[in-house]
Amino acid sequence: MTTLPAPELSVVVPVKNEAENILPLLDEIHAALQGKVEFEVVYVDDGSDDATPAVLAQARDIHPRLKVVRHRASCGQSQAVATGVKHAGGTLIGTLDGDGQNDPADLPAMLERWRAAPAVVRPGLMITGWRANRRDNGIRRLSSKLANGVRSKLLQDGIPDSGSGIKLLPRALFLDLPRFDHMHRFMAALVIRAGGTVETVRVNHRPRERGISKYGVWNRLWVGIVDLIGVMWLIRRARNPVVESLD
Repeated sequence: MTTLPAPELSVVVPVKNEAENILPLLDEIHAALQGKVEFEVVYVDDGSDDATPAVLAQARDIHPRLKVVRHRASCGQSQAVATGVKHAGGTLIGTLDGDGQNDPADLPAMLERWRAAPAVVRPGLMITGWRANRRDNGIRRLSSKLANGVRSKLLQDGIPDSGSGIKLLPRALFLDLPRFDHMHRFMAALVIRAGGTVETVRVNHRPRERGISKYGVWNRLWVGIVDLIGVMWLIRRARNPVVESLD
């Protein structure tokens, strides 16, 4: 059995009932990163009841860099991402939605953007994707535009697309963030709250070709309002001390 080098980058992919998308997306991730960085892929199956577990088992035989973790019952996308980060071996985390709409080919440029930052900035730096040309239906584009506008105005995070699933940040930075259901939609504001920096890059966005979306306009809207109020409270309560060592 070949021992793989320790990964610098762990690509975390949360999935629920995405059996048709697993192998195509895995092939794309490997094609995008092979030879550019030592990496692993961490899939978190969030309680799927379709063929997802069987396909992931098959995929492990094809891709030795694949690590699979499973929730016995669905806990939501944010917890699935958190589980993946906890099981990740890389010092950097890249995240992708499991539906294939994020393009793994954007990850190398995001990685280079992070590496190019000053050393003092990198530990607190998150690179997040901006789906400037979204490939969703008109209702979803409109609801997302309204939600992003309200969120940006109230949280003052300056991010045009908080809901983008493609991100890159240090593992230690993620583990320092408060975690709650739906927190993945507010990661930019939470990173800034922690004293970090967020940079946005334009990324490719693709139409869903396989499977069915787990989100609708209304289930995004109502939980988003409640979560927004909670994140505003967290920001107001934030304290970031300047720590000086006496050694």
